[in-house]
Amino acid sequence: MNEIMENLIQDFCQNVKEMFQERVIFLGLQGSVGRGEGVDTSDIDIVVILDQLGIEDLVQYRNLIDQSPEPVKMCGFISGVNELYHWEKSDLFQFYYDSQPIFGSINFIKPMLSKMDVRRAVLICACNIYHSCGHNFVHEKSGEVLKSCYKSAFFVLQAKYFDLTGFYVQKKTDLLPRLSLDDRKILEILMSPIKWNCLDEVTFQTCSDALIKWAGKLIEDFSISQENN
Repeated sequence: MNEIMENLIQDFCQNVKEMFQERVIFLGLQGSVGRGEGVDTSDIDIVVILDQLGIEDLVQYRNLIDQSPEPVKMCGFISGVNELYHWEKSDLFQFYYDSQPIFGSINFIKPMLSKMDVRRAVLICACNIYHSCGHNFVHEKSGEVLKSCYKSAFFVLQAKYFDLTGFYVQKKTDLLPRLSLDDRKILEILMSPIKWNCLDEVTFQTCSDALIKWAGKLIEDFSISQENN
């Protein structure tokens, strides 16, 4: 993270704390910036958890973003804390492990997560990838959509490795050598210098085929795994 981005994040979080004061439960970073993989053009995924959340809070938060020096980059998640206690647990798995704390804590989430929640996270995301990739190949024919499917596959690989080992590996470069050959192929495609916005038809078809086959195998394996548990 460069100094300009670091100062932007620090200033924004300070403004959030000044706006909501003791109501702020947690502030954190997610995504590539949170993992230390961000570049100058990366979105800044800020997590804001308040004691409760109403439309008036969203109005204030929206205004705060609009006044930021880089409003287009500012994205992420804002919620009341009570909603997290009742959130879909498979979704909370990635949320918890991908959130790098800046202020406060969401450690109350960890005891809520079971091995079945991790497996369910893999299965649900694999189903979404399978559907999105197939739909994109037939209808949208977009390299950018295909890239987003591969980015989702990275989260699946993190969850799959966690299910196998109990360890959550944040960075792509750290995860890559730990993976099986089939899983490594998917991450290598994501990490390769492909120009997703101008894919030729052969590359588009090859990358779509690899992802659909990989996701389909996961759907089979993890649905059986859930049935056996």
